Amino acid sequence: MTDLTWISTAISTARPQAMGALLRYFRDLDAAEEAFQDACLRALKNWPTNGPPRDPAAWLIFVGRNSGIDAVRKRAKQAPLPEEHQISDLEDAETDIAERLDGAHYRDDILRLLFICCHPDLPATQQIAVALRIVSGLSVKQIARAFLVGESAMEQRITRAKARIADAGVPFETPGAVERSERLAAVAAMVYLIFNEGYSTNSGEAPARAPLCEEAIRLARLLLRLFQTEPEIMGLTALLLLQHARAPARFDENGEIVLLEDQDRSLWSRKMIDEGLALVDKALRHQKPGPYQVQAAIAALHARAAKPEDTDWNEIELLYSLLEQMQPSPVVTLNRAVAVAKVRGPEAALAMIEPLEQRLSGYFHFFGLRGGLLMQLNRGEEARIAFDRAIALANTAAEAAHIRMHIDRLMKEGAVRGTAQTAR
Repeated sequence: MTDLTWISTAISTARPQAMGALLRYFRDLDAAEEAFQDACLRALKNWPTNGPPRDPAAWLIFVGRNSGIDAVRKRAKQAPLPEEHQISDLEDAETDIAERLDGAHYRDDILRLLFICCHPDLPATQQIAVALRIVSGLSVKQIARAFLVGESAMEQRITRAKARIADAGVPFETPGAVERSERLAAVAAMVYLIFNEGYSTNSGEAPARAPLCEEAIRLARLLLRLFQTEPEIMGLTALLLLQHARAPARFDENGEIVLLEDQDRSLWSRKMIDEGLALVDKALRHQKPGPYQVQAAIAALHARAAKPEDTDWNEIELLYSLLEQMQPSPVVTLNRAVAVAKVRGPEAALAMIEPLEQRLSGYFHFFGLRGGLLMQLNRGEEARIAFDRAIALANTAAEAAHIRMHIDRLMKEGAVRGTAQTAR
């Protein structure tokens, strides 16, 4: 791994903790972001030469704090900037601050930041978008993709949210029990989207993006510690664990996507699966079903199937039908169609997704599924057109490669049929 790649990964992983701490210091969102960005620039300058710090988060917090203080002094003309060596020489200071990172105030920083971003003065879509940008550092393009909207629309949404936080004088304190409960749904949704951004990657990016999945799981566990009897948070944590348990089997040695039914299940993390299944069972005993619990129950059915043919697709379709009622969405319907294809055949599934084309015209998975169903129905030319559209919309090289594999298969089958006709 090159120095630049290592630095990028370390900064991305440390961002939530560093931003949370800097916000606690400066009590101003823009000041905290500026301090963090300056610390990142100094990391790019110093780490390749001096080697990686023992704790990247501690280094970024310390340098960001000094940088932010200097910026305040410069603006107020209260004192000249200190010499460069006073900021850059971190050998002793880094050790000291790293030893204090496990203190209670540091442990709470990330959750404090999450709940501030999900303040009720903001619309739900703005809450989640600004939290993804500030807490996890996702790009506007990445967040827009998660929301299925354009980049310019998402940029405006984030800008409005940040301005509203500043104008509203949102308190930068840890919310009390009542406020935490009121904001829980938005925080849970944000954690879920962080996980999805890490999960939706290709094999080459997987090592660098894995920290997003791990961070989402860590945040979910923190939420579960705060809301120990909340079944939806149990369901969220279980869902993330069960999905991430399959990570080692999702790509083959050539970096191509391996579909769920073709994965080597011996590679799945048994430890994560056992933890996830226990949480699913515990959540369902509360008899208060919610969207995360339903999705976790679907993931649990896949996890419990020793072989693909053991999968209970009838139950999965019923669960997706329930999820459609709870959260009507064309993407949920698209997922349900996969189960319908297994239970009632590709024609029934195709009829289900055809009305979704306009709403999912920019969604890779719609055209990938449509092409697959058409292929099963021996409608090769229509399948090829759908696959071409899927390739154009692919988010990763692995997704495009997977679709090209289907096109190659169609071309081979067409060549075989042409040979047979010539022989006759």
